[in-house]
Amino acid sequence: MANLWYRSLYWRIAFGFIALLATLLLAQGLLFFWLTDRFVSSSPARTPAQLAEIIADDIAAELTQHPQGSIETYVSTNFRRYQPFVVALTDGRRASNRPSMLPPGLERGVQERLRRSLMGYGTGTESFGGRRGGPRAPAEYAAVVVGAQQRGLVAVPTNPPPVFVLLRELGPTLAWFGLGLLGVGATIMALVIFRPAHNRLRSLEQAARALGEGRTEVRASERGGDEVSSLARTFNRMAVDLDSRAKALSASDRARRQLLADVSHELMTPLSAIRGYVETLSMPELTLDRPTRRRYLDIVEQETHKLEAIIGDLLDLARLEGGGETLNRESVPVADLFTRVADRHEPTIRENGITLETEIAPGTPPVWGDAARLEQAVQNVAANAIRHTPRGGRVTLRAEGAEDRVHITVHDTGPGIPTEHLPRVFDRFYKVDASRAGTAVPSGSGLGLSIVRAIVEKHGGTVTAANSADGGAVFELLLPTDGRGTSTTPE
Repeated sequence: MANLWYRSLYWRIAFGFIALLATLLLAQGLLFFWLTDRFVSSSPARTPAQLAEIIADDIAAELTQHPQGSIETYVSTNFRRYQPFVVALTDGRRASNRPSMLPPGLERGVQERLRRSLMGYGTGTESFGGRRGGPRAPAEYAAVVVGAQQRGLVAVPTNPPPVFVLLRELGPTLAWFGLGLLGVGATIMALVIFRPAHNRLRSLEQAARALGEGRTEVRASERGGDEVSSLARTFNRMAVDLDSRAKALSASDRARRQLLADVSHELMTPLSAIRGYVETLSMPELTLDRPTRRRYLDIVEQETHKLEAIIGDLLDLARLEGGGETLNRESVPVADLFTRVADRHEPTIRENGITLETEIAPGTPPVWGDAARLEQAVQNVAANAIRHTPRGGRVTLRAEGAEDRVHITVHDTGPGIPTEHLPRVFDRFYKVDASRAGTAVPSGSGLGLSIVRAIVEKHGGTVTAANSADGGAVFELLLPTDGRGTSTTPE
């Protein structure tokens, strides 16, 4: 699967953080403008002058009904959401709906304006002085008249409050809103970005723990296309490799145990016979005539040769499969191999009335390999064919060229090999003699065909077994010629 950049966990975290920051800033800005507009433009009047007149009338009505009432309470309760203003009464009382948002110097300016109005100056718009002789800012004034007598003065700034005043007023609200929005954004990022990655990492952790406990069949989830899924795919490949290695090791261990059992059995058979006859011969109280003693000794000799043959075959197989033997390659004519096979088995085939035929196609090239080992391989296949060919049967050795190979076929007219046994005929100590009964030659050690396969594969060739359509078994050997074959086993 292609690694798409936008599916990367790092990119998603970066984009999520940028989106959260942009959303936070945008929301903070919108909230700031909304609150500013609410604070500045929340009065029922359209202009500061109108607002001053409305507030002056309301305060005058309150003073008429409650002359000694708390003007601070009345202003803070009824004008909290209005534009900032300040009211000063002739008795010295002052009140403001939003003291923290008043421009600097407004309270002092309204008191001065009140004294002047009492001295005969009118109300209206006038600038009040800033602190320390700073710039003067205009304000709208309205007199609080009770019973045709001025009782106070209301001042409403004509300009919005300075930014620092708004920030000082709105700061806590913006801060709490920002913290809340930050918490909501962090929660969304955790649920959308980090939680799926966390779950997959936990799954990968559990799979790794299970793998460490020996459960090589466990696999991690590979969903997604980010770094976590890439790590999961790498882990699964490792798990598959470990699983295959574990199965191979288990199969090797079973094969080793089976080999030990087979070797023990095959060696125990002649050893038991030898021991039995030797003990019989050594009994002083048992009197044996000369022919019987001679027969017992012949059996011991035969079992000794059989034991020697099994041990020799095991050593040959170990050297061939272990790579501890170097082949002395040379050009070996097929005719020489077939001649030596015929000479070797001539007494056996004559005794059992078996016909041995050899056919070499014209132009068949010589085999490139070790002459002694090639002869051993062909001898073993031919011996197996002769062993399972009934009296009066026929064994055919055939050879022909096949591109850069020599195709050797050994065909007998015996009972053939049952289909279920064909895949295992080259296994060590595997015998199918019970299925190929009716032959006159005793069965071998069960290592001959294993040695054949080891020799052929060491030469870079192949060997197969099958049944002929007209009966009997067919063994086919493909061997290299002219030095162009490649051995599958290092020499």
